Amino acid sequence: MPETFFSVEIQPRFNETDGLGHINNTVLPVWFEAAREPIFEIFNPSLDLSQWNLIVAGFTIAYTLPTNYGMPVLVKTWISRVGNASFEVAQQSWQEGKQTAEAKTTLVYYDYALDKSQAITDVIKQQLIRFTGE
Repeated sequence: MPETFFSVEIQPRFNETDGLGHINNTVLPVWFEAAREPIFEIFNPSLDLSQWNLIVAGFTIAYTLPTNYGMPVLVKTWISRVGNASFEVAQQSWQEGKQTAEAKTTLVYYDYALDKSQAITDVIKQQLIRFTGE
């Protein structure tokens, strides 16, 4: 993980738990998406949905330990790869100093009017590279 990353603390809600008191496996992808908001703002500072310009091309997640109800979760987010029209976001969830999950999301810079990907501008690439650790 690079030295420069985004982080957000999430307080698990009771309705996000299963019968064992663990956070349901469908919840962490939602938390990871919420933690990507600072990256969305690089592409669309106002977060105006009528001007949205990103689309998810892929998402993988590995659960390494149960995430539990009743204790805050820290989600760390950084950029792991920058390409011509796409980039990869790496994320981890941490609870009580232990990593509970990690994910990678491939996002594409996308023109919805043309229904196709577009090249990431040099200005945006430079902003993304700040969060790669390079």
